[in-house]
Amino acid sequence: MIALKLNSRPRDGHGVAETRNEKRARIALERMLPTLEAFWEAEDVEQVEIDEVMERLQRHWPRLFGLLVGLYGEQWDFFYHLEQIVMTMIRGWRMRDESLRQSDRQRINNPGWYTSEKLVGGALYVDLFSENLGKLRDQIPYFQKLGLTYLHLMPLFAVRPGNNDGGYAISNYRSIDPRVGTLDDLKQLAAALREAGILLVLDFVFNHTADDHYWAQQAQSGNEEFEDYYFLFDNRTVPDQYEQTLREIFPTVRRGSFTWHDGMQRWVWTTFNSFQWDLNYHNPEVFRAMLAEMLFIANTGVDLLRLDAVAFIWKQMGTMCENLPEAHEIIQAFNACARIAAPGLIFKSEAIVHPDEVVRYISEEECQTSYNPTLMALLWESLATRDTKLLQRSLARRHQLPSQTTWVNYLRCHDDIGWTFDDDDAAAVGINAYHHRHFLNAFYTGQFEGSFARGVPFQHNVDTGDMRISGTLASLAGLEQAIELDRVDLKELAIRRILLLNASMLSAGGIPLMYLGEEWGTLNDYDFVKDPAKAGDTRWVHRPKMQWNYLDELGDDGSIRGRIFKSLQKLIEIRKQTPAFSGLEMELIATQSPQLLAYVRSNAGNRVIVVSNFSEHPQTIDSNRLRTAGMGRFFEDLYTGQTITTAEDVHLEPYQFLWLHRV
Repeated sequence: MIALKLNSRPRDGHGVAETRNEKRARIALERMLPTLEAFWEAEDVEQVEIDEVMERLQRHWPRLFGLLVGLYGEQWDFFYHLEQIVMTMIRGWRMRDESLRQSDRQRINNPGWYTSEKLVGGALYVDLFSENLGKLRDQIPYFQKLGLTYLHLMPLFAVRPGNNDGGYAISNYRSIDPRVGTLDDLKQLAAALREAGILLVLDFVFNHTADDHYWAQQAQSGNEEFEDYYFLFDNRTVPDQYEQTLREIFPTVRRGSFTWHDGMQRWVWTTFNSFQWDLNYHNPEVFRAMLAEMLFIANTGVDLLRLDAVAFIWKQMGTMCENLPEAHEIIQAFNACARIAAPGLIFKSEAIVHPDEVVRYISEEECQTSYNPTLMALLWESLATRDTKLLQRSLARRHQLPSQTTWVNYLRCHDDIGWTFDDDDAAAVGINAYHHRHFLNAFYTGQFEGSFARGVPFQHNVDTGDMRISGTLASLAGLEQAIELDRVDLKELAIRRILLLNASMLSAGGIPLMYLGEEWGTLNDYDFVKDPAKAGDTRWVHRPKMQWNYLDELGDDGSIRGRIFKSLQKLIEIRKQTPAFSGLEMELIATQSPQLLAYVRSNAGNRVIVVSNFSEHPQTIDSNRLRTAGMGRFFEDLYTGQTITTAEDVHLEPYQFLWLHRV
């Protein structure tokens, strides 16, 4: 007989008694023990394994139970769904490979392992980078050469034919797009990356499925169980009521958030594209089903899941249906399930929303990491304005996060650039946010006089003037323009901008993540318009195919690409050897020049002063500020090896950065 015992909190005065929720949670779990016992016996599970997973289940169960009661407790069949969710977790854990369980144990004993300075990431589309997963495995030495320890693969699961939103319209979460490989290929890649010390990161597209997913096909066939997986309406009455408060996400593609389906003769909720059907998380069976998919993906060997479109997963009449409390509760429930069934797995939030909303998704019990869209936007803003005041205000007010969490910093990604800074922050430093966004759009599409950028508009709303920006880092930073004009001086400035931005990303605090290809200064690829499936989406301009012949240029000292690659390689290596770059601790340093950004990074007794010049003109910083910040008179620039004395003011060349440590 399997031995199972649940512990309750003491009541004898020597400890804190159970809360009402804890008691209810314990009783609910006790009622499920026969089902669990039957599973252990049927699976012939060793007692030591049972003890391990039951310890985690009991530890995290009160939190998970409370969340599920809050979301679904009013359902008449709630206990049935509760038991199904528990068994989905246990089955997911049971299918987990022993090598992954060993990693789980190590990470449980090393909380915050993902805040290390040694994490440096790259993101890519498999087909564009290496054609398929097998060839990608062959490129692990390349990732090691660059210095990467974190690899994010853009969506690679089976997708609908034709337009699939760059892989975010998933037809099957348990099948790989045959154009890039098989599930076995993914597992082999994950194992090889783990052996090389590189984390594997995948997307979890959990707000919607493709319209040809099995669930959607069943809904279209009239299966009532699967109709409840989505939001379906017989007429426009309810959709019209919702749309009074909804915003349009892709206004140039279609209007509204609902799509008419001829076959069903019904309206379907489709926040993004007409072929992406929003899932109905009011239905607990949807939560359970997506939990099963999440654990299946985790068990392929994934270390970190990027949660796609987190802001949209709960709908409520009379609201924007974005960032609602229940959305956070669903993510927290997924988190609690992961702590039980795959505790080495962590989450990354993708919430391109107001900065105040971004941080609400970040906690040890929700998303341990998050994209940092505000830092990305304000680095580009500072480059355009040659003024860091808005960036400094944001860093001072918004950079710190809860314990055991961190940012994922990026300059470019597969997506567009939106100007996600806070309007009140802008007003506080004398900037009209509305006009400033229009300026930035004009600047980065090359329509502002004196602009060096070659960006392309994305989702330009002619009614509101709203726009986002597509383009590679190099094209936005001026390299494309400089090459067109064949100007040596402009090429030099563009390269310096590229390195300045990367140095900022690598030193600011958080996991730096580059979109691969940027390490070579890749320019915009305008040929995407030749592909009908891509022509309507300008984001493909910054998703070019990897050119492996670039490697031949590493030995050419005069090559722009080789210079950028070697410089980034060096910056990455320095970061990984500098404990001060771990965590998020940052102290801003006041400078006399608005063109300068200066801060101290410190951790475990290690301190580095970062000073950056965001203009094409030389700048000077008061040496006394560096002396007091670094508590010394002599410093070495980690990047150049130059020794700097605070006996005199320190001068920075155009777009120069310094990483100073005391000697």
